[in-house]
Amino acid sequence: MRLIFAGTPEFSVAVLDAVVAAGYEVALVLCQPDRPAGRGQRLLEPPVKQRALALGLPVMQPQRLRDEGVMQALAQTGAEVMLVVAYGLILPAAVLALPPRGCINVHASLLPRWRGAAPIQRAIEAGDRETGITIMQMDAGLDTGPMLLGETLEIEPADTGGTLHGKLARLGARLAVRALAALEAGQLLGRAQPAEGVTYARKIERADSVIDWRLEASELANRIRAFDPAPGCLVTLDRDEPLSLKLWRAQARPATPPGAVPGSVLGIEQGCLRVACGRGELLLIELQRAGGRRQPCEQLLRGLPINPGERFVVAGA
Repeated sequence: MRLIFAGTPEFSVAVLDAVVAAGYEVALVLCQPDRPAGRGQRLLEPPVKQRALALGLPVMQPQRLRDEGVMQALAQTGAEVMLVVAYGLILPAAVLALPPRGCINVHASLLPRWRGAAPIQRAIEAGDRETGITIMQMDAGLDTGPMLLGETLEIEPADTGGTLHGKLARLGARLAVRALAALEAGQLLGRAQPAEGVTYARKIERADSVIDWRLEASELANRIRAFDPAPGCLVTLDRDEPLSLKLWRAQARPATPPGAVPGSVLGIEQGCLRVACGRGELLLIELQRAGGRRQPCEQLLRGLPINPGERFVVAGA
C-alpha cells in the first residue's frame, strides 16, 4: 500500500521506521520547515526529515498545505492513505479528502482525554495513572475523529516526559503497522469518541515552566516530571542578585510546618533542600545552574550555599 507520511519531531521517527520496515511504500514525507534553534539560531532540520533523507525518501516542507502546488504534489503521489504522526500543521478539508482511504492519525493519549498538542506532558502533570495510543480517522475537528485502534500504557511513578515519550513512540509504531495491515484487509472499523471525558492538552508555553510555590507540592512534583527533559521547570532564588535555577527532580511531601511561607527554604535533608509549598513541601533532588549541567542538589550546594530561611520567588505574587 502506497502512503504519504506526515510528521515532524522525534516522536514520529519510530513510526516512520516501523512503516518502512513493514514494507509499505512511502511515496512522500511531509514535515514542517527547518527552524532556527540554539544560541546561534542555526537552521535545524526536523528529526523526521533527517531520517527520511537517510532512508532515501522524498521530503516536502510546505509552509501551507492549501497552496495549489502542494495539493498537486500530494495528488501526484497516488497514495491511498496519509499517516499523520505529530505533524504540527492542521490538515485542511481538501487534504483530508485527497487520499481514497483518508488520513489516519497516531495520537499519544487515550482519546477523548488529552486532545491537542501536548498529551504526554499533560497526562503526567495531571497525575494520570495511565495513558496510551489511539489510532484515529482524521476529520475536520481537533483530534475528534472516529477511533480505529487503541492500547493502554501505565504511567509509572518514575516516568518523566522523556521516558514516557519513548514508550509511547514505540507503542505508536506497533499500532500504526497494525492499523495499516487492517486497513489493507478492509478490517479497520471506527467508533465514535464518547462525549464524556474530553480534555485538551494545550501547548506548553514558557510561563508553564515557572514554578508557583503556592500550588500543592504533589502538583508541582508532577509538573517537574512532565517537563523533563523539555522545557524544564524554572525557579528563582530571591537575593540581591536573583539566581535562576532549573529544577529537574523533586519529591512531594504532604506536611508543611504551620505558618511556613510558600517558597521558603525549610531546611536541608540528606543534601536536599526542603521548600514550602501552598500545601505540603518539595524535597529538591536535582537542579541546574544557568550554563551548567544537571546535578544532585547536594553537589550544587557545595558550590552554591542556600540556607534555611532564604526564599524562592513566588511566580505571579
